[in-house]
Amino acid sequence: MDSVLALIGDDLKNVEKQFRKDLESNVPLIRKVGEYVLSSGGKRIRPALLLLAAKLCGYAGGRHVPLASVVEFIHTATLLHDDVVDSANMRRGLASANTLWGNEASVLVGDFLFSKSFSLMVADGDLNVLRVLSNATTRIAEGEVMQLVCTSDVDITEERYIDVVVCKTAVLLSAACQAGAIIGGVSPEQEAALSAFGMDLGIAFQLMDDTLDYVADEKEFGKSIGHDLEEGKITLPLIESLKRCSYEDKEIISEIVVKETLGPEDFDIVFDIVKQFGGIEYSVEKARGYVASAKAHLEIFEDSPVRAALFKLADYVVTRER
Repeated sequence: MDSVLALIGDDLKNVEKQFRKDLESNVPLIRKVGEYVLSSGGKRIRPALLLLAAKLCGYAGGRHVPLASVVEFIHTATLLHDDVVDSANMRRGLASANTLWGNEASVLVGDFLFSKSFSLMVADGDLNVLRVLSNATTRIAEGEVMQLVCTSDVDITEERYIDVVVCKTAVLLSAACQAGAIIGGVSPEQEAALSAFGMDLGIAFQLMDDTLDYVADEKEFGKSIGHDLEEGKITLPLIESLKRCSYEDKEIISEIVVKETLGPEDFDIVFDIVKQFGGIEYSVEKARGYVASAKAHLEIFEDSPVRAALFKLADYVVTRER
């Protein structure tokens, strides 16, 4: 990631300053909660993608920094809402905002960030950028509802799971890349290529996130291991294992995922089945496939340090440990 950051380090610092500016409010709690979440160690992959996409497309103006801030605002709003829905008590290795300030404050500050995002998009004045980012926020909400409907469904298919991943995660990475292409003024083909790059990268990112929920070190991962399972989220490692395991094993898992509280023995049973039937390896290989596909979309652009940085960012997705 060092070589990636070297290309956009100054811009990312300016994005951080933009966060503080855009959090201005007469309500102190908004700034307090917003700054806590925004400064809690996020990887900034979404704003980085917008900055790199704009740079790849030869953009040299000043709109990329405020728009990168908008993308991270949208992402942060979804995190605040997610943690309430999931009853999460950790986020990025720290206490989640809802743990510190309660569900009401988290939801309402998330609403502020969403609303502020749209104000900032309107201020930018580009209807194409507004269209892309507003469509992304709509699909994110759809993805959250789709995930809720699929809770504890041991018959969920891989295709349905990917649909959820596309809406819940990948669409915002795709929109970040596309927004960078739009302000860069490239051809429709190049804009579509960057959008597709972000989409495939976003799918790979979520696949690895779901896989790490089974194998990562909790201190490194920054959130509770096994939390997805506890919330009844049937993700790809388990979906693949359910296809391969016995009917008896599937029945055991069905009983576990609907429990209100899981004990250590429940986690052990499911983790052992996932390990036995290759769910981890399958998911990692799938993620690698999406990364390869993402890179292929960028062949439309000439080789350059920026394109190489995007390739390295893609590789990081499948090698990260948190």
